[in-house]
Formats: sequence, C-alpha cells, structure tokens
Amino acid sequence: MERIDGRIAPGEKLTIHLRPAQARAFPVTVSAFEPATRMVWTGGLPIGLFTGTRVFKLTPRPNGAVAFDMREEYAGPLAPLIGKSIPDLQPAFDAFAADLKRRAERI
Repeated sequence: MERIDGRIAPGEKLTIHLRPAQARAFPVTVSAFEPATRMVWTGGLPIGLFTGTRVFKLTPRPNGAVAFDMREEYAGPLAPLIGKSIPDLQPAFDAFAADLKRRAERI
C-alpha cells in the first residue's frame, strides 16, 4: 500500500492506493475497528455478488512482543470466478507485515 485516504473508524469509507507499480486504488469500508486489537475492511461488488474481507489482528505475547495476523476472505456467488483472477497476495502481505514491523520498532 502506498497510502490510505479516509478516516479509520467503524462505518467509514477508505480509499486504498497501491504502490505505483500496480497503479490502482480501491474503496473499502471499515466494518470493525478495535484499537490495538483488530480492524476489518470490507469491499466488493453491489448486492453481495462478491465481497472481500481483510482482517488485521494484533495479539499480545507473554514476552511483551505482539503477533500480527492479516488474512483476506472472499464470499458471494461470483467469488469462485473472481477469486481465480486475483493474483497470489502472499508476497504483498509479507511486504506489508515487514513494513509494519519496521515502523512499529521505530516507535
């Protein structure tokens, strides 16, 4: 992700801008937000034909560290068809997690 436009709060709309190499932006809604714990973004096609849900979760560990988990799920009647056209997101997820870790460790 290059940047996010909008306010992170339940029910708010965000526009996610991907890195210039991908040159895309897509709208999502913040469907859940629990500061320092969990955030959920939802986007997709009208009337539930396709819905993508991305969940970000932070879990404290006994040693003072924090585990970060991010997953994306697809639903709706067009999910099998559209899901096949979505590229492997694992490299992007790994890069996002590494960037987040670097930033968190600077604070």
